[in-house]
Amino acid sequence: MMEKRIRKIIADMNKIADYDISASVSRDKIVTLNGTALYWKQVVDAGHKVANVKGVRNVVNDMISKDIKPNIIDYSKKIKEVKNNSISESCDVVIIGAGISGCAIARNLSKYNLNVMVVEKNSDIAEEATKANNGNIHPGVLAKPGTLKAKLNLRGNEMYTKLSEELDFELKRTGSLLVFYNKKDVNKFKILKFLKYTGIGKLIKPLSQAMKVPGMKWLNTKEVRELEPNLKGEPIGGFLLTTMGLVEPFEVCSALAENAAENGVTFKFNTQIIDIVKEKESIKEVITNHSTIKCQTVINCAGVYADNIAKMVDDCFYTIHARRGAIAIIDKNRKGYLNTPVGLMSDSDRSNNSKGGGASVTPEGNLLWGPNAVEVYDKEDKSVDAVDMDYIIKLGRGVTDEVKKSEIITYFAGIRAADYKEDFIVEASRKVDGFIHVAGIQSPGLASAPAIAEMVEEILFKQNSNLEIKSDYNPIRVAKPKFRDLSHEEQDKLIKKNPKYGNIVCRCELITEGEIIDAVHSPIPATTIDAIKRRSRAGMGRCQGGFCGPRVLEIIARELEIPLTKVTLKGENSYVLHRQSRV
Repeated sequence: MMEKRIRKIIADMNKIADYDISASVSRDKIVTLNGTALYWKQVVDAGHKVANVKGVRNVVNDMISKDIKPNIIDYSKKIKEVKNNSISESCDVVIIGAGISGCAIARNLSKYNLNVMVVEKNSDIAEEATKANNGNIHPGVLAKPGTLKAKLNLRGNEMYTKLSEELDFELKRTGSLLVFYNKKDVNKFKILKFLKYTGIGKLIKPLSQAMKVPGMKWLNTKEVRELEPNLKGEPIGGFLLTTMGLVEPFEVCSALAENAAENGVTFKFNTQIIDIVKEKESIKEVITNHSTIKCQTVINCAGVYADNIAKMVDDCFYTIHARRGAIAIIDKNRKGYLNTPVGLMSDSDRSNNSKGGGASVTPEGNLLWGPNAVEVYDKEDKSVDAVDMDYIIKLGRGVTDEVKKSEIITYFAGIRAADYKEDFIVEASRKVDGFIHVAGIQSPGLASAPAIAEMVEEILFKQNSNLEIKSDYNPIRVAKPKFRDLSHEEQDKLIKKNPKYGNIVCRCELITEGEIIDAVHSPIPATTIDAIKRRSRAGMGRCQGGFCGPRVLEIIARELEIPLTKVTLKGENSYVLHRQSRV
C-alpha cells in the first residue's frame, strides 16, 4: 500500500513538465528520490510529499534542480595528506559538533570514566543554529503529538529548571501568549479546529492533559491586557503557556561546555571531519583536517551536515535540507515593552513544516522579532534579504505598531537542520557499531537538548553497561560575575578584589575589562571578537561594537600574547587588522 501510494505521487508529479523523478524503496522503508526539477523548492516539496506517506521511515532526496549547481567537495587529497602526516590521537568517544546538542551530550558523558572529545569545524562553540536561536524553551504545544520531537520537547522543558540551577545560567519562566483577535483565528489553532469558541476556558484542563503540556491557561480580554498592556487592537483572548522559558542560547551552550571541560572533556576547534574509517562494520577512527583520531564511538551532532557525516559510514537514511531563519533585535530602550513572547494565529504565511515566529523578548530585555522560515539549497546561506526583513517586521507589527524599523540594532540568520520527516533522529546506527545519529535537530532543539543528551546517554549505556561514574564528577558550574547585575556594594567589592572590573569597555551593555579577561581564560576560552561578544555581551548594544571593538581586540591580543594582526573576528582567516601601524 505504501509503495503504491508513493508510485502514485511520483506519477502525478512527473505529469508536471518541470519534474523527472524516480523513487526506490528499501527493505527498511527508506525512500530514495532521484531525478530533476526546475526549482529547488520543487525538490523540497517532492521530499515532503513522499515523507508524509504513512509507513515511510525517512527520505533520501538525491534530486537536483536546474536552478542550482551542486557544490561537490572532494576530500580525497586532504585525507591522503593527513594519513601521510601520521599525526594520531585517541579517545573513547568523538562528538561531532559543539552546538547545543553536542555540548549537552558532552556534559552528560563527562560523568563517566570515558575519554570524550568534541570536534568542531568552527572556532568556537555555538557557531551555527545555536547562536542564531531566539532562546525560547518551548512548552511543547506546537510539536506534533506522537513524534520524538514532542516527547523530548516536553522532557527537555521540564529538565531546564534543575539544569539552570546546576550550571548557573539565567532561565526566566515568563510563559508565552498566543493571542486571538477573532473567532476565525481560534478555529485555526490545530487543537481547537473542531471545537467552538464558547467555553474554551473549561476545555483547558482536559486539553492540557491530552497534550501532556502542563500550565495551559485561557485568558479573557481583560487578563490579556493586564499581562501585555502594549498589545495593539482588541484581542478576544489568548492561551498563556506558563512553562515557556527564556534563555540566552550561547550562555546555555557555554555553561554546558565549560562544565564538560571541567570534568575532563576535550574540545578541538577549527577541526573538520573529512572521513570516518570502519573495520568490520565497527568504528575504527575519524580523520580530521589535522589528524586521525582512533575511537570506539562517534556521535553525529553535525547539524546541517549530519547527512554528510552519515554517508561516511554508509548509513545515510535521511537528507538534511537547509531552512534559513532570520531574526531582528530591537534596542533596549524598549525593555519592558513586552513581558512574554507573543504569537498570533492570523499569520497566514506560516509553513506547515515550521512553527514560524513571532514577537519575543530576550532575558536581557531586548525585543526580538522572528524568525521566518525559508528553504535554501546552500547550507551556508545565512544571508538576510529584504523579503526576510519584511516578514519578520510583519510578525512584530502583528503585536504592535509602536516599535519602529529604525529601532532594530542588528539582524542575523541561522540554518535549521530539517529532515523530510520533520522529526528528530536520535538512535544508534542499525548498520555500524559505535555510531549514534543525532540529526534533524531543529526547533525545539534548544528546549529539547537536555532530553536529547539524556537519550544518547541511555543509548551509550546500553552499548557499554560497565560504564562507571567518576568519583570526582562535579555537575556544578559557577558563572563569573556579571558586573551590570550587581548592586553598587557588590561592584565596589569586586573592583577592590580586581581593579580590572572597574574599567568599563562596552558602554552600551556595561561590560568591564575583568569580564572580558574572564571570557578569554574560561574553561572554553573565547579567542575571537565574536566569541567575546557571545560570552560577555561586549558589542551587543546599540553601537554593535563601534566603540568597544578596538579595545576588545587589544585585550584579546594582550591576554593571548599574540600580535594585534592575529586577532580574528570569528576564526580562521577573518583577521580584523591588515597590519599594525608603527608609532
